[in-house]
Amino acid sequence: MSELKKAHRSLTWKLLAIAAGSFGFGFALVPLYNVICGVTGVGDQSALLKKAKVAAEHPDPSRTITVEFLGDAGGAGQWDFHPVKREIEVHPGQLYSAEFFAHNLTGQTVTVQAIPSIAPSKVAAYFHKTECFCFSPQHFTVNEQRDMPVRFIIDPAIPSYVDRITLSYTFYDESSRVSSR
Repeated sequence: MSELKKAHRSLTWKLLAIAAGSFGFGFALVPLYNVICGVTGVGDQSALLKKAKVAAEHPDPSRTITVEFLGDAGGAGQWDFHPVKREIEVHPGQLYSAEFFAHNLTGQTVTVQAIPSIAPSKVAAYFHKTECFCFSPQHFTVNEQRDMPVRFIIDPAIPSYVDRITLSYTFYDESSRVSSR
């Protein structure tokens, strides 16, 4: 019987250590997230605006890059979600705006989150969004439709071989996650 008690006590201590470690890891994620946001600029509006301002001070009118836009509502159900213009020609260092159209055809009020993707992935560090509907969840009532802007600037330091960038968004239904908070 004492062997069984020792095994139980050992298991209890191991489980407590795992729980304490998980709790500590949860607290460590906050500063880790802040470091990642500080480095990438993701989630920090002031850092994004500062980067855009610095890039805009040295535009490169001699270069033209084609920015292609794609929209997919695969993860959100019935939607009409697409870019208003499929592509635009831009000069690095200048601020541009593009519009995406979204129409809720699900038959219910929903909250969606747009997840961006930039290709080729190596240029993501040079593509700075100063305003974007992807920064926060979007609430749509039944049959609501609207144009949603994304404003961006491409850093003039982008490698010279880049002549085309694709900015893609995928909608995901966040209604259950947002309403449960």
